[in-house]
Amino acid sequence: MPMDIRTYLGNRVQQARKAYKLTQQELSDQTGVSIKMIQGIEHGSVNPSYGILFPIVNRLGLTTSNLFNVEPDENEEEINRFLGKFRACSRANQMVLLNMLDFLAEQLLGLQEGNNEDH
Repeated sequence: MPMDIRTYLGNRVQQARKAYKLTQQELSDQTGVSIKMIQGIEHGSVNPSYGILFPIVNRLGLTTSNLFNVEPDENEEEINRFLGKFRACSRANQMVLLNMLDFLAEQLLGLQEGNNEDH
């Protein structure tokens, strides 16, 4: 991996980590990746394997498309913030969140349809 790609990757990981207000130590604790490795990735001095990178990007709600895509979708930041929090939950709590999200989405869509009929 050329140095410019490693630097870009490191910047994306660091931006996402800071958006979650996580320290490198907290990210290390939550992913099982050593703090030295996280520091190396963020500084662009390490070429991480998929096995190392996967738990980091998974926790930070990143995908390969938004990790390397320069122009994100207008809602991508909010979606990724939710995904990161969702992935940090236990499976049982993920199911609670999904059920709540399903319910809320149905309610909002119903309100939206009602408003469209009024106009």
